[in-house]
Amino acid sequence: MKFATIAVATLLLALLSAGQARAEFTVCNQTLDVVNLAVGQKVDDADQTDGWWTIGANQCVNVIREELTNRYIYIYATDVFGHAILAGSTEMCIERRRFSIRGITECWQRGHIAAKFLEVDTQEQVRWTFFLTGSAP
Repeated sequence: MKFATIAVATLLLALLSAGQARAEFTVCNQTLDVVNLAVGQKVDDADQTDGWWTIGANQCVNVIREELTNRYIYIYATDVFGHAILAGSTEMCIERRRFSIRGITECWQRGHIAAKFLEVDTQEQVRWTFFLTGSAP
């Protein structure tokens, strides 16, 4: 009987901890259009960009699943035609298809595309949600 109680308690603990997995950087698309999103951040002391996440109208996507360790996260969003929908000023590298790129300099020379990412100040929080609200290229 004691073994069954311990087994049930262990199972409940496992289920509860699995249910507690929270996104730490979420992007919510509050526009009426589908958008494609790329994200830039420091990873192991190097700048890195990753993409693409597709976010439907009035949907949210968890793009960084661990607690944030960087104050600044960079995002680049396009409409379905590939036109930028955010006004950013930080140049980083992207690709047309799914990508993970280390380094943000000399994008063209390294065979990538240069894009202007928007800097998001998370104010050193461990969780952050960014809301896309419309076009502002």
